[in-house]
Amino acid sequence: MNWTDRIAGRDLGVLGLGRTGLAVVRALAGGRSRIVAFDDKEQAIEQALALGAVRPDASALPGLAALVVSPGIPLTHPAPHPVISAARASGVPLISDLDLLAGRLGERRVVGITGTNGKSTTTALVHHLLTTSGRPAVIGGNIGIPVLDLDLGPADTTLVLELSSYQLDLLRDLPVDIAVWTNLSPDHLDRHGNLENYTAVKERIFRHGRSHACAVIGVDDPASRAALARLTARDTHRIIPISGTSMPGVGVGVVDGRLIDASDKTSRFVTSMDNAPALRGAHNHQNAAAAYAAVRALGLAPKAIASAMASFPGLPHRMERVAEHDGVAWVNDSKATNPDAAAKSLAAFDRIVWIAGGKPKPGGFKSLVPVMRHVSLALLIGEAAEEIAADLGDVVTHRKVGTLEAAVAEARKAAVPGDTVLLAPACASFDQFKDYEARGDRFRALASTGGQAA
Repeated sequence: MNWTDRIAGRDLGVLGLGRTGLAVVRALAGGRSRIVAFDDKEQAIEQALALGAVRPDASALPGLAALVVSPGIPLTHPAPHPVISAARASGVPLISDLDLLAGRLGERRVVGITGTNGKSTTTALVHHLLTTSGRPAVIGGNIGIPVLDLDLGPADTTLVLELSSYQLDLLRDLPVDIAVWTNLSPDHLDRHGNLENYTAVKERIFRHGRSHACAVIGVDDPASRAALARLTARDTHRIIPISGTSMPGVGVGVVDGRLIDASDKTSRFVTSMDNAPALRGAHNHQNAAAAYAAVRALGLAPKAIASAMASFPGLPHRMERVAEHDGVAWVNDSKATNPDAAAKSLAAFDRIVWIAGGKPKPGGFKSLVPVMRHVSLALLIGEAAEEIAADLGDVVTHRKVGTLEAAVAEARKAAVPGDTVLLAPACASFDQFKDYEARGDRFRALASTGGQAA
């Protein structure tokens, strides 16, 4: 029995009333059960009440059929939210909006996509390949629209869902037809405690497949290769390894800029990645290989996939070329919020004036040393400036300039024709901006004026 049926006619709690939580309230309020709204902010509770939810009272938790937890609510680290602890003490099951979606799917297929980096681009690319080829598809989850706000469309629709570790941490029942894992490197350890826990949470995406499920998994990093070995040892589902830099046996890979498909045990050339300008760099080649493998497993023909890939426009804040002035390209990769993502972006260009910094994540920045050969000048901003400077030492010329505005002004003076001014922060944005999108938007505005204040 799915969770939609289990909660029918019973009270349900919703903890965390951001986009996801309010979507749950919208989807379920007005039915035969009460929706009890929990949030630390009174304004959020008021929004839920306006949609038909009710306030919790002293006896609210023990009577709930389940508590729907929004992805941003800590379950274990650094400490469980008090409502989480109270729900566990009362024996109330913790579920996610994805578990409620499962009861609405019918025969619709689900492509679930996770990974430390590249999952948003891969999700958008899978959706683009399907819709451009005439297949009905909707996109949501961690990218775009919360799943319970989605119009699921006809019975043959494919749902393309980006699934973060926060969402997978809660997942219990969602059936995934094509499970895609792009890569794995240390991230969100404040939420998961350590790399082992983070890895285990990511691997949950492979444990909810239907009988015909297919697993697509990147093999370009040691942690992912270890995950593949574990998956191969225990799973009878079809497994397609993918790589952005090599040919991973019976799988899909990019070799010397050529996308090759050997997933059917016969190697075939699909397309040159030069035909897909929005998918530049080894990390985007990995994304392309993952998306290709996913839609190929759904039955799309290689020629149709290659044609659709060429028209993919890319996503904002991900290797986004936002301006060119006097022979200098300005590229916004504000989504590169950790060193691993920034390294991949830095490796995609030959001559770079690099803007980096923000709120640092655990692990430091020494892993970036090998790609500093591409960088003529590093302009460091935000809280992490001192740490980046210390970790990189004299490997690269650097200046601590404080703000994005100051960095752009310095970049405008330093860059010469043929250079790329690259915002790839390797850090979160929360010291100076509300999110990576606000940071990228500000960079785009500055770059559009040739680096002068806008």
